[in-house]
Amino acid sequence: MSERIAIIGGGKIGEALLAGLIRSGKPVKDLVVVERAEARRAELHADYGVRVTDDVRDAAETAQIAVIAVKPDAVDDVLRVLARTDDAGESERITVTVVAGIPTTRYETALPAGAPVIRVMPNTPMLVNEGMSAVSAGRYATEDQVAAAVAMMETVGRVMVVPEKQMDAVTAVSGSGPAYFYLMVEALIDAGVGLGLTRPQAAELAGQTLRGSGLLLSESGVSPVELRAAVTSPAGTTAAALRELERFGLRHAVGEAARAAAHTSVQAARRVDVETSRSSQQVAGELGVDEA
Repeated sequence: MSERIAIIGGGKIGEALLAGLIRSGKPVKDLVVVERAEARRAELHADYGVRVTDDVRDAAETAQIAVIAVKPDAVDDVLRVLARTDDAGESERITVTVVAGIPTTRYETALPAGAPVIRVMPNTPMLVNEGMSAVSAGRYATEDQVAAAVAMMETVGRVMVVPEKQMDAVTAVSGSGPAYFYLMVEALIDAGVGLGLTRPQAAELAGQTLRGSGLLLSESGVSPVELRAAVTSPAGTTAAALRELERFGLRHAVGEAARAAAHTSVQAARRVDVETSRSSQQVAGELGVDEA
């Protein structure tokens, strides 16, 4: 991957991507990070030896890929600068967004006509190089540009290419998914304490059990149904426990949780679309033209 990459946002997600790229062999000379906080800029430079600036234009004008990894309320400010920044060299700059809940149309409206935009939904396990990222192409992104985004995200985990209409479902399963598992671990720790274990004992037992079970599922090639059956002896302890989970509606609760997450993601995107429409109308009014 020879593209020069600007990571706009030096928070946890931006840093995780930076670390993954360097770990994969990306030369630091081909990387630049944009970060507003002076102390954080110094920290990133000291830890990774990469150029860090507070100037979006300075970073983006020499990059083939600009990754937007800021808070949602800062996206518009970044886009305004990117829209005024010439594309790098002879190739068209790709805008990759890892910001949750904002559709590619928001970026395409703000950037010059035909600008390629690619939306990514990562999750927090990318912080330990075990992320699951979904990638969706905007209207103007080519297959080669999508492949470049996939290669970039593969430096921090696994990647799946999906149509953007599935991004709300992706958010519900893998984007929010880590929180579901953490809640399960919390509950299991509490249960262990209730049964007489110390909290550190219960935490180690539950945490390593989740870690090992996840690795077994991902690396064995065996379905979760088969793995669960292998642990469940007839009339045994696991069967008794699973019976209670089913009786209290675990499957229904998980299904409702995922639907709620997806619905919230849909509503967030709709709010963004409304704001974009209002902004476009305001600009059109100021210019004395009518929107088509």
